Amino acid sequence: MKILVVGGGGREHAIIRKLKENKTVTEIYALPGNGGIANDATCVPIGAKDIDKIVDFAVQNAIDFAVVAPDDPLVLGAVDRLNEVGIPCFGPTAKAAAIEGSKVFSKNLMKTYHIPTASYETFTDPKDALTYLADCAYPTVLKADGLALGKGVVIAQNKQEAEEAVHSIMEDKIFGDSGNALVIEEFLTGPEVSVLAFTDGKTVKPMVSSMDHKRIGDNDTGPNTGGMGTIAPNPYYTPDVAERCMKEIFLPTIEAMNKEGRTFRGCLYFGLMLTPNGPKVIEYNCRFGDPETQVVLPLLKSDLLSIMQATANGTLADTPVEFKDGAACCVVMASSGYPLKYETGFPITAPETLPADNEIYYAGAKLDGERLLTAGGRVLGAVAVDDNLPNAVKKAYALTETIHFANAVKRSDIGRRALEKGVN
Repeated sequence: MKILVVGGGGREHAIIRKLKENKTVTEIYALPGNGGIANDATCVPIGAKDIDKIVDFAVQNAIDFAVVAPDDPLVLGAVDRLNEVGIPCFGPTAKAAAIEGSKVFSKNLMKTYHIPTASYETFTDPKDALTYLADCAYPTVLKADGLALGKGVVIAQNKQEAEEAVHSIMEDKIFGDSGNALVIEEFLTGPEVSVLAFTDGKTVKPMVSSMDHKRIGDNDTGPNTGGMGTIAPNPYYTPDVAERCMKEIFLPTIEAMNKEGRTFRGCLYFGLMLTPNGPKVIEYNCRFGDPETQVVLPLLKSDLLSIMQATANGTLADTPVEFKDGAACCVVMASSGYPLKYETGFPITAPETLPADNEIYYAGAKLDGERLLTAGGRVLGAVAVDDNLPNAVKKAYALTETIHFANAVKRSDIGRRALEKGVN
């Protein structure tokens, strides 16, 4: 089988590595891929948002199955277009991808169908938003309506910070048209949990839970990023919590999307807060999370391609989705200055061979002849799997010590919250 994977980050690298385990796969193309992915797939310099060229390439190369991984092409209708030319895909249609593409849509969906989430208000006029902030409880959360590379959320501690966020998002348009509308919502407290779930629009099969570390600095300080590291499973996500989430959140969400005529097939990401009043949805994503994918897929025992095909053809109920016991940790190595201003173009050195329980997934990397250079904010993820979380964390950090590039930064506390809970 010839597989096409749209995207070029660490998430896509993890997906490609897992797809390669299927013996029927003869060729994997990554559009655009990156310098690190080039060791595992044929990289083609077509951007993930260039839907016309993606479709043309898929047709010309007789692609058997496509995986559209990032949010932008999903929201832009890449799956719809590929399906139109007869190429089966993993990923939701544009109508279904609106669950991530519009925060206003997703919040209204939850309100309409009584899916637990933070109380909120939506705004299209910055003046109305500023008026609302005068009597708002703080801290409060402000979210750009559209896609913003995982950075469109501001937690304002006071009125001044909230007003600055309104000006930046709605007037200065730091996230472009994503800031045409704004959600201001209640600040929730409790442990955060990420749960990715395979679904064919009928059956929901959650993957192992994970814990992201969004802020750039240790102890959750500094600005939000796309994610500086992850661990799986998340110790706060107990079997009782999982059962409640399935009943109150996962299945009701799939049913709500069906009722709205937006049947969701692919990977639905549930960003959850375990509040004193029970689990609530912080956000939905219409695809695999990054860097959650980098710890979830190494624990997957079942065949990823078979599962992806089952989501597309409606046979997920009959398809095994099983995970290994044990734990995984991903430590992101980034360029100093990320998520703001940073330099790139530095040579990356890493071991040529790794132990079976270690992986390096490249994100911001490019090839310059034979040299691999930094080419983004998040450069790579160092991943380790072990029988228990303390050892997985220790091994992931040991792996980072064997990887070098100028101006490299990383958090030193990935997994600490989970370990403090007494996980073993």
